[in-house]
Amino acid sequence: MTTRARSIAILRLACPIIIAQLGSILQGWADTIMVGQYGTPELSAAGFVNNVFNLCLYFLLGISYATTPVVAAFFSQGKHREVLRSFHESNFVNLLMSLVVMALLFILYLNIHHLGQPDELLPLIRPYFIILLLSLPFLALFNSMKQYFDALGNTKAPMWVMIGSNILNFVLNYLLIFVLDLGLFGAGFATFISRAFMPLAMWLVLQHRQKTIGNGQRVLPNRQGILNLIRLGIPISVQLCLEAGSFNICVLFMGWIGAAALAAHQIMGTVCTLAFMVIYGIGAAAAIRIAHHRGIGNWEEVRRTAQTAVCLSFMIDAFIVAAICLASHPITRLFTTSHEVTVLVISFLPAFVCYQIGDCIQIIYANALRAIEDVRAMMFYAFVAYIMVSIPLAYLFAFPLHMGAVGIWWSFPFGLTTAGICYYLQFRRHMRKGGKGCNMIVS
Repeated sequence: MTTRARSIAILRLACPIIIAQLGSILQGWADTIMVGQYGTPELSAAGFVNNVFNLCLYFLLGISYATTPVVAAFFSQGKHREVLRSFHESNFVNLLMSLVVMALLFILYLNIHHLGQPDELLPLIRPYFIILLLSLPFLALFNSMKQYFDALGNTKAPMWVMIGSNILNFVLNYLLIFVLDLGLFGAGFATFISRAFMPLAMWLVLQHRQKTIGNGQRVLPNRQGILNLIRLGIPISVQLCLEAGSFNICVLFMGWIGAAALAAHQIMGTVCTLAFMVIYGIGAAAAIRIAHHRGIGNWEEVRRTAQTAVCLSFMIDAFIVAAICLASHPITRLFTTSHEVTVLVISFLPAFVCYQIGDCIQIIYANALRAIEDVRAMMFYAFVAYIMVSIPLAYLFAFPLHMGAVGIWWSFPFGLTTAGICYYLQFRRHMRKGGKGCNMIVS
């Protein structure tokens, strides 16, 4: 396969993933704006609850990521019975983990009055917390089904389901928040309905396309397959949570500096998410291709696909970063009229440009390692990169070296680049072993 053909294959899979993720981001912005328009206390309560749920959502997402390499490998080998069995095992594991997370969050809910939140917000926080809690099993099932579809190379179906869910959520938000005057509870109920809609819609698509699930065969999950998904999913979840957790701690540091720094960080982080989602879409598409090639033992294509994905991510990210830098002033004015905040956002741009290199590498090779089921070392590397490098440097730059908010942003290139280099070296080590094994098979 030529580099051009390889690039087209990756982009064909990546575009629906990117569109769906960008749609989710825009829907999140719409939710925040609509709740904020209803009232400031509701916005504060929503922000608190959503931050509590964020790490849990990353954990559940990581569990679902284990589905892609397992299903893709079986699918590439033509083992349709194992594909179907893995589908049922994935649904079971993701549902089980969502129930475990629900139990832990419910314990937190029972003690929520001890978390130091204003008393006037508790009547708003409690019902919103519960309705989001009840929606987690539906979200976990959708994550499982989405990764299953992605593993088969069908990224368009999840895209359309997510777009439909976003539209449903937007309409219900307006009706429940403003027309029925349910406020924050209405926003939570809209989220619950839209999340319940997603796995139902995915199941209907599965029923319509019976050939994608083993021609309707009846296969029960087995213990070994379930344990394998858990074995793969837990390290991925820990890696994602460590990365997200390091950024959350940096938000805490920003709060110590002041409200303007916190606002500037929120604006820049929101803008950066657009670049991240595009590159992540390329990484996820590359992971699907890599898992297929690994399934048939084509290690040379595994290596070349990862290299092509890195080159694609660099080229596309360069255009995105250039556009953000050139339009930084008008973009910032969309979020704030404060001159102080605007100056801070502009001051973050050099660090933002520098960390894109490490971010591209770590996104692509993290997905590549998941695709070849080499995930245990990722936990250790993530701990080193984000907990031992990024967080201490953020504190050092911001406070002892008196660089303030800009110093925190300069810690990001070090953490992300450390992760990227570690993931790349681990992938290269695996390729050397895989290459030797592949040559032996061929010979």
